[in-house]
Amino acid sequence: MKRLSLSVVAAVLVFSLSACGGGKTTQPPANQPPANQPSAENPSTGTPSTTAPSGSYDAATAEALFKNTCAGCHGQTLEGAVGPNLQKVGAQLNKDQILEVLNKGKGAMPPGLVKGADAENIAAWLADKK
Repeated sequence: MKRLSLSVVAAVLVFSLSACGGGKTTQPPANQPPANQPSAENPSTGTPSTTAPSGSYDAATAEALFKNTCAGCHGQTLEGAVGPNLQKVGAQLNKDQILEVLNKGKGAMPPGLVKGADAENIAAWLADKK
């Protein structure tokens, strides 16, 4: 019985870790549009996305996108889980460096989970976390 429980725990752990990335193909969450189509709406309110010009960002949209796309690995409050802690990522990486990670992936993080204006918005939002 103990051996069966250990096997079940191991299987759940392997499944949850593999769900966070590492594969070449990814599918967006059920409530997200495909990553190759820019989001036209704020997922939390259904209102149009209003990403501001470079240097600024729409924090509400960035946070909603992060929670829908990234929080599974990085935690709801950026505390880190399977992925690294991002609470002070802006002290280590600038917006362009964060955008490069979003576009190209890094470690187990697959590339292109968010693209276009959404990636720019999240990158600016994260760069402000110092």
